[in-house]
Amino acid sequence: MSELTTTALRPYRDPAPLLERTRREWGGRSDLWVFAYGSLIWRPEFGFAEQRPARVHGWHRALKMWSRINRGTPECPGLVFGMLSGGSCQGVAFRIPQREADVALERLWRREMMTAVYEPRWLPCRTHHGTVSALAFTLSRRSPSHTGQLSEEDYRRIFAQACGQFGTTLDYVQQTHEQLLKLGIHDRSLSRLLRLAPRNDLD
Repeated sequence: MSELTTTALRPYRDPAPLLERTRREWGGRSDLWVFAYGSLIWRPEFGFAEQRPARVHGWHRALKMWSRINRGTPECPGLVFGMLSGGSCQGVAFRIPQREADVALERLWRREMMTAVYEPRWLPCRTHHGTVSALAFTLSRRSPSHTGQLSEEDYRRIFAQACGQFGTTLDYVQQTHEQLLKLGIHDRSLSRLLRLAPRNDLD
């Protein structure tokens, strides 16, 4: 394993205390809600009893998080979605039964918090059947994984080149976009970014 790869896998901080804090905040006395805004929508990897279209205010979906393992490499980083403060975000709220929630949290941490870059937060999610408090994985602009401002040329290059152990950044973004459309969610910012993809240059 190269030194760059080892560095990329090194946790930003210890994820265990964040999991314990999240467990305490949840309390274990009710079903667990999780808000999905990216690949969790189409690949949740946990059982759930219900899913609802949901909107969160005060946060928005942004393709501004570096991925140096899953969708890129340390030498050619890719991108994944994070939730940044400001605006609003449409996604899906999943309800996990209480008896299955602790196992689901463990799986979520192995998947989303391996390097502990995300900030787990409980956010009010508005659904057609009322507001629920759901666990969401947000991204701080102070995080070393936050890309800052990227140019159109940056996105073109990343869409053309970045590929990691789970596939390309472009496939990841397209799958998320397609699933959002199936749910009736039109993310105009994401649609604009996909027009920069190489295969769309001749459209």
